[in-house]
Amino acid sequence: MENSNLRKIFLLIFHLFFFLDSASKSKACYAVDKEALLDFKHKITSDPSKLLHTWTPQTDCCQTWDGISCDASGRVVNVSRPGLFSDTDAPVDTSMSGTLSPFLGNLSFLEFLDLSDLKDIRGQIPPEFGKLSQLTYLFLDSNSLTGSIPVTFRYLYQLKKLYLSNNYISGPVPSTLFEHFTSLSELGLSGNQLSGSVPFSAGKMISLIKLDFHGNNFSGSIPETIGKLKNLVYLDLSENQLSGTLPKSFGSLTKLVELYLDGNRLTGSIPSSITGLSSLQFVRLSDNKLTGSIPPGFGNLPLIRSLVFENNKFTGKLPATIGHLTNLTDIYFSNNQFTGKIPPSFGNLNNLQTLDLSRNQLSGQIPSQLSKLQNLQNLDLSLNPLGLESIPDWFQKLNLFRLSLGKTGIKGQLPNWLASTSISTLDLSNNALTGKLPSWIGNMTNLSFLNLSNNGFHSSIPDEFRNLLLLMDLDIHSNNFSGNLKPIFAKTFEFPLGYYNSIDLSYNMFSGPIDDDIGNKPVMASVVSLILSYNPLRGYMVKSLGNLSSLEVIKLVGNGLSGKIPLEIGNAKLLTTIFLSQNKLSGTIPRQVLNLRYLKNFDVSGNRLSGKIPPHKATIPVSAFVGNAGLCGAPLPQCKHL
Repeated sequence: MENSNLRKIFLLIFHLFFFLDSASKSKACYAVDKEALLDFKHKITSDPSKLLHTWTPQTDCCQTWDGISCDASGRVVNVSRPGLFSDTDAPVDTSMSGTLSPFLGNLSFLEFLDLSDLKDIRGQIPPEFGKLSQLTYLFLDSNSLTGSIPVTFRYLYQLKKLYLSNNYISGPVPSTLFEHFTSLSELGLSGNQLSGSVPFSAGKMISLIKLDFHGNNFSGSIPETIGKLKNLVYLDLSENQLSGTLPKSFGSLTKLVELYLDGNRLTGSIPSSITGLSSLQFVRLSDNKLTGSIPPGFGNLPLIRSLVFENNKFTGKLPATIGHLTNLTDIYFSNNQFTGKIPPSFGNLNNLQTLDLSRNQLSGQIPSQLSKLQNLQNLDLSLNPLGLESIPDWFQKLNLFRLSLGKTGIKGQLPNWLASTSISTLDLSNNALTGKLPSWIGNMTNLSFLNLSNNGFHSSIPDEFRNLLLLMDLDIHSNNFSGNLKPIFAKTFEFPLGYYNSIDLSYNMFSGPIDDDIGNKPVMASVVSLILSYNPLRGYMVKSLGNLSSLEVIKLVGNGLSGKIPLEIGNAKLLTTIFLSQNKLSGTIPRQVLNLRYLKNFDVSGNRLSGKIPPHKATIPVSAFVGNAGLCGAPLPQCKHL
């Protein structure tokens, strides 16, 4: 985003310079240039902000046409009609519909062409653009262009910046395209549908500072020739289908500040040559298939601010040398195969804000040196065999916003000091916590996400729970909680926050009945998922559940519910999943429910339902209806007496 804003500022200054420099000097507009521009206007079918309103045959394109600048001889050198620009004090975001005119290729003196952010410029880029031999800046990004990159672009020898990002351009990049781009400093092809390999000729762009190919379908290996781009500061090849190993030649990119290779299929280990890139600040290698250990040499990169290595197959111990990186703000090492202990040297990372080591094989005590990390906001050590037994008391010295210690071996009761923290996200699931849910839980008023599932809590929900006015996601399934549900559904909230998004109370001992008014409670207005299965709730399935207009998932399995399925459930139009099996429900299945537009998963097996199953479009298996002696009709056998 920062790079995009800088580019917009550059464009505004460039346009202003061209206007002031040329408006008083140029002669009348050259006829060929005027014809080309009018043909472009002719191919525009919609111009809601009248960006081309001043382009008329009766006027001089050099003197009165908005967005046009000419040189002293009357030749057009600047065409600038972007969809995002600054008008006095307010930014303007507009669009144009139409296609690019091949006649624009006749603007033989054109140096600057900006038709970016117009959103709805369609069709292919005319190969005639290859005739613009004086062109230095070309911006066609954020449109709806299709087709391939014209081979004729190889003749644009003087280009300094080329942006075709965020279109629908497809096919391979011409293998010779980059051979003469020796003056190019920025190249943006991201957010398209480009395929094939990254051309070896990319190494010829020796002036390149920024290379952004992310969000395409590039495959094959990263060419070693990338290492010849000695001036490269920004390299983004993320979200493609690149395979093979990381080139050792990366070690030659000594000016590189940002390296993004995430979301590919890269294999092998990190080459040690990367650890010599002393300018490097941001590294993202996540979501690949990288193996091996992290080179200790990373500790010699003093400017590193972010290391994102999650979702790979890295092994070995975490290098203690990472503790030297005092500018580091983010470590994401989740979902790898790291072993050993967390290095005490991590306590030296005084600027660290996020430490995510979850889903590894780390063991041993958490080093108390981490208590020095006063800027740490997010700590996730979950799903590691740490054998903690208890949450260390020194954790209360931290100023955490998110704390995740799921499945780390914690036993006993919740520590009292949690009541005085400002934690917003707390995940202590899959441990061996026991005892009551303490009344001081109501003092944790910053909580927005609470997961205590798969523990051994055995109490009712304290009345103070209703004080959690910011809580939106609650998961306490698979405990031994009991009592009624009123403290949960009577929770207060603070507009616009604190409305429930998801609730999972399943596999407990909560008693019912479900409040008749549950679907009308303000705190439930935005709930997406409601799971109450396997609690002895009994009673009826209440009609007001149909008033939950955001509800997508409802699971009331094994709750001892009786009575009919309310046809009002069909008013919850966004439902995708309805599980009501193993109850005592009777009557027929309402047509309105079974024909919900987005319904994909439905199960009423093991009830006392009867009558014909209503015709429905969703593909629902036989197993979803079995165990109801009176039910018939597809997908069950045909009805005989109905």
